[in-house]
Amino acid sequence: MSAVIPVVKDVEFDHPVEGSACETRHAWARVPPEPAPAERAALKARIRDLLKARNAVMVSHYYVHPDLQDLAEETGGLVSDSLEMARFGRDHPAQTLVVSGVRFMGETSKILSPHKRVLMPDLDATCSLDLGCPADEFSAFCDAHPDRTVVVYANTSAAVKARADWLVTSSCAIEIVRALHEKGHKILWAPDRHLGSYIQRETGADMVFWNGSCIVHDEFKAFELEALKREHPAAKVLVHPESPADVVALADAVGSTSGILKAAREMDATEFIVATDNGMMHKLRTLNPGKMFYEAPTAGNSATCKSCAHCPWMAMNGLADVARVLETGANEIFVDPALGERARLPIDRMLAFTAAIKDGRPAGALVPNIGAA
Repeated sequence: MSAVIPVVKDVEFDHPVEGSACETRHAWARVPPEPAPAERAALKARIRDLLKARNAVMVSHYYVHPDLQDLAEETGGLVSDSLEMARFGRDHPAQTLVVSGVRFMGETSKILSPHKRVLMPDLDATCSLDLGCPADEFSAFCDAHPDRTVVVYANTSAAVKARADWLVTSSCAIEIVRALHEKGHKILWAPDRHLGSYIQRETGADMVFWNGSCIVHDEFKAFELEALKREHPAAKVLVHPESPADVVALADAVGSTSGILKAAREMDATEFIVATDNGMMHKLRTLNPGKMFYEAPTAGNSATCKSCAHCPWMAMNGLADVARVLETGANEIFVDPALGERARLPIDRMLAFTAAIKDGRPAGALVPNIGAA
């Protein structure tokens, strides 16, 4: 029987150019074929055995295939966002981490677990925010604003993280930027302009922005969302803050992946329209079996549907490649140790800040006044 060849997709993404504009550049993604039911069952059984044999644990992002989410949890791993994946891997006794997601997630896991082996199903799985923020260009942008505190989003390379003062996720960005603002810091933000603008509106911070965007969240359109709201008037709208401002303005709740899960669980509603990667629908429906979830539209008269609400690189993760890397040790993530040590500093600052909030301690005390050492 001839092998099934993955479909290769051309993917457009934004790349900042001088004068704060963007040009369109092209990348690619390949979509692995769906295994038949018997093959799927065999692959899952094989992966279970290999995880035990290799002293390995799986961590999967909310946006990857449901098979990889379920298998991670069924084998003692985790499904979460990128930083929780890395933190879980750091604290787990397993010496091999299999990270189902995109490349920056594997790098972050390696930064927090430098003495562990970190494997990924496909090393070519990347992110439009990472692609659109090359380290050398970003470093020059930082050099042009030497008076600003550099805050970068998790969706960046190890080299970009190494140039930052603080790292944030969408779940803690407002609190960290607000604390910096209150201590007199002016912010240089990268790479997602929509998330940065949302944080600026919420905090009033003085911010300059790298001009990047997520190809999934950038596609949501307010006009089409309003039309869907009219079809489902009882539905609450849940929006990820990487979405454009006019989409965020229609939200009943704005939040990270974990924030969206919390809102769906706690809000007094049985119907929801969700504006984030549709990979989230699996976990939303699993945790809320009595509720209805509708995908926010990326198609219609005012939309282009370049990604159709699913990251093409997240879609590159598949069972067959998980089994292959566990068997062979292929697709290992390496981060230069010196670079990793520098990149870990902003991550550790964020982790200390969020731990203080969780423990009820004054997290703002961890932020120095501007000009302080």
